[in-house]
Amino acid sequence: MRLNLLLAGLILAIGSGRLAAEVLDSSASGFTVKATVPIQASRDAVYRALIHDIGQWWDPDHTFSGDSHNLSIEEKPMGCFCEKLPNEGGVRHMEVVRFAPGKTLVLIGALGPLQTMAATGSMTIQIAPAGNGATLEATYAVTGYAPGGLNALAATVDGVLKQQFTRLKSYLEHGDPAPKGIGGAGPRP
Repeated sequence: MRLNLLLAGLILAIGSGRLAAEVLDSSASGFTVKATVPIQASRDAVYRALIHDIGQWWDPDHTFSGDSHNLSIEEKPMGCFCEKLPNEGGVRHMEVVRFAPGKTLVLIGALGPLQTMAATGSMTIQIAPAGNGATLEATYAVTGYAPGGLNALAATVDGVLKQQFTRLKSYLEHGDPAPKGIGGAGPRP
């Protein structure tokens, strides 16, 4: 029941124009996904939350530690999008290769299970003013090798990125990355 409500909320969010996401292309050797999210916050506020508040809005289910507060992004060239793990362990999810405060963040690397494959990617996040708010556009191009082809993962990666940026939107607009009644899952049992 809860999953059906979550899926209905996501379909409603996509259909209402609040969120556009898509697999732009895919093949055995890679794929490109894109998410476009209008956010009722200034582009500077979106950028600050994207970089400095990642632990507040990133879904802890999509971390290795189970705690999104272990995530950080260093705002500098070769900066680490990293995660602290128990016993002084860690994960380098991606590396910052370019940033323009309030406008652009470009990261390279493989997220989640892509790390264990011969895959890498480039994620470009653009933030532009739009009316009284901003539009965040994230494009993630992944290439490499996976048995059966990387195209089999395109829709899953697209869904995870949609979820993350929807949580960022909810965090900025409602102070909660997954408020009840806004297409979020609410508190976990």
